[in-house]
Amino acid sequence: MIIFFGPAGAGKSMQGQILAARMGWRWLSAGQILRDAHDPELLQTMSEGKLIPHEVITRIMSEAISKAGDIDQIILDGFPRQFEQAEWLLNSRSDHGRDIGLVVVLEVPRAELLNRLRIRGRVDDTPEAIDERLAIYREEMYPILGLFTSNRIPVVHIDGTGNVGQIHDRIFLELQNRELV
Repeated sequence: MIIFFGPAGAGKSMQGQILAARMGWRWLSAGQILRDAHDPELLQTMSEGKLIPHEVITRIMSEAISKAGDIDQIILDGFPRQFEQAEWLLNSRSDHGRDIGLVVVLEVPRAELLNRLRIRGRVDDTPEAIDERLAIYREEMYPILGLFTSNRIPVVHIDGTGNVGQIHDRIFLELQNRELV
């Protein structure tokens, strides 16, 4: 598994989809899976910028990972978001028969994030929800990255500014250097 990590608007989905298409891998976006469920309660929680309960999201992601069993590599986008989800992912690797090859952290300045989210214009991208998600991200990011690092999962910080192709090239070069492609 390759995990794309970064705040809302960092480009995780775009880069994950491009990489999956290029390599024939499966892109699993926690946010997209939740939006596609059309569950009013989940959509309301997301529109408020709040996180989905641990038990719900891990069940949904476990099902999605299991369904991708025949795919060589999967890309997780927007998961894990909380420390307990990261612990669950580490502890369930053998259940899914997949290890974590790399965590890619897309680094984008706040001003650019806000501009990207304004342009994206999704229903759950209200200014209040954006600020809430950025606050949650900052609070949760370092402990999760620390957990991965302490479990010898490689974490790489990639400059997420520039055009889509430039960012993709940075990610792909890192994957090549780590012999993951």
